[in-house]
Amino acid sequence: MTDALRDTRFVLQHLLQAPAALAALPPYAEVDADLISQVAEAAHEFCNGLLAPLNAAGDREGCHLEGGNVRAPTGFAWAWSEFVEAGWPLLACHPEDGGQGLPHVVDAVLHEAVSATNPGWGMYFGILHGGYACLHAHGSPELKDRYLADIAAGRSLVTMALTEPQAGSDLGGCRTRATPHDDGSVRVEGTKIFISGGDHDLTHQIVHLVLARLPDAAPGSRGLSLFLVPKWLPDGTRNAVVVERIEEKMGLHASPTCVLRFDGATGWRVGEAGRGLNAMFVMMNAARINVGLQGVGAAAAALAQAQSYALDRAQGGAPILRHAPVQRLLAHTRAWTEGGRMLALWTALRLDEAHAHPEPAEREHALREASLLTPIVKALLTAQGFTSVSDALQVFGGHGYVSEWGVEQRLRDLRVSLLYEGTNEIQALDLWQRRLLPDHAQALARLLDRLLERVASPWAAPAAAAAERLLSSLRAVMDADAPAGLVAPAALRGCGLALLGALWARADDAAAHDGEAAFTRRKQATAAVYFTQLLPELDALLAQLDALRRDPRAAADTLALAAGAADGAGDF
Repeated sequence: MTDALRDTRFVLQHLLQAPAALAALPPYAEVDADLISQVAEAAHEFCNGLLAPLNAAGDREGCHLEGGNVRAPTGFAWAWSEFVEAGWPLLACHPEDGGQGLPHVVDAVLHEAVSATNPGWGMYFGILHGGYACLHAHGSPELKDRYLADIAAGRSLVTMALTEPQAGSDLGGCRTRATPHDDGSVRVEGTKIFISGGDHDLTHQIVHLVLARLPDAAPGSRGLSLFLVPKWLPDGTRNAVVVERIEEKMGLHASPTCVLRFDGATGWRVGEAGRGLNAMFVMMNAARINVGLQGVGAAAAALAQAQSYALDRAQGGAPILRHAPVQRLLAHTRAWTEGGRMLALWTALRLDEAHAHPEPAEREHALREASLLTPIVKALLTAQGFTSVSDALQVFGGHGYVSEWGVEQRLRDLRVSLLYEGTNEIQALDLWQRRLLPDHAQALARLLDRLLERVASPWAAPAAAAAERLLSSLRAVMDADAPAGLVAPAALRGCGLALLGALWARADDAAAHDGEAAFTRRKQATAAVYFTQLLPELDALLAQLDALRRDPRAAADTLALAAGAADGAGDF
């Protein structure tokens, strides 16, 4: 059993006590510890057996545009057919659509395993369940009958067509138009960029979910509607969706990032007119948790490679694993990676409770917590995952910089995770302006208190003290009305550090009852590394926030001038 699989079982069964939590949710009442373990083991076996061998070759071969069609690397379509045959796409889909009806927290284990073994291949799969959930929640009965079962089963794949050349994160600037026809369909015209899996040969059908404007739409984001635009129309003819090019990228060469032109393509509205972003939000929490898991999966795989290399590579008559600088790199990577896994799986479990708890008040409470945690999961775990993979590469020395060992590919492939699904800077602003400011960080305070309830670990006191310092600092900055753009990045990372402190205190406690002495010793040693070597970063972040609180105008002007904005702060 790999370290990642062993740790996943610990997190789900001992730390989060997921079987007991799921037993209280009627749709998941029969999802017990044995079933969770079976799914996790099968997911890791499939990914390590079929996907991992295709990873390096897929990166070298890349994707190709031939006659208007994209060809994925050799073996990718075959691996997808095996994935579909095994029923993996159906894992978290509703039984009425042919799905297995398992919770998102179990599906998250699969997403981490895919990200660890073949992230390029995983890009084709990454948005499938989000697209399914969006159509399930907002699609008309006709669209559901036509497309939903095939999406659930993986016979069709899904894209999100949001971004345009002139409108990146500011979706309100989208210019793509949708013109209604008498038969209830629309004709979509416009260009979308950065479309992952915009075309490929893994499936015959591709369903594009496209943001566009109806003729009478209001300006800005409130005028956007969502449309389903298939690659192939119901009569079997090719829709007017043209692949203009595949982007040349830093990484993820095995995944085609396409520029798509909609030349009067036929589509149908999903959800209400002018509420396209609301329909898209169904996809966002789960998608951003899965992006966070890309950071965890990449770091876990790089850690396993680096640890194996450090055991085999001798310097000075001993394996380099005996040297303290190497031990530091590996221990820090382990603490961040295992902590990130705790945070991501806990957030996924809260999302399940938000969807399925029998009590409305509990559903609302879980949704608020999941919404608070999601931007932290996405931003912290991708940024730290990238740093951790870089640290794992450092263990290899010069060998890590060449392609033979595959660590440099992990670094290239992971970098985009800090950008898509909302850049990490946007995640920080979302956390500050929408999750923390409105209630003066009360929800965060309650969440941290609950995490540390009845925790017997000696690290519980330092975790609680860190949480208290964070909350005091955040509230002081709020009261000073410091500018969000300056405060948000430090606030997000500080929240992440405090939350991981609470989780590591719980993990230290839970490990004592694990029953496997070697695992317990290492888990508790890793907790000590977190508290003594990583959590102290929080104090530096709080010093930044304190400087912003004391003189926000001076801080804004200083940053603006240093950045080259000669006229000072400007957007304050």
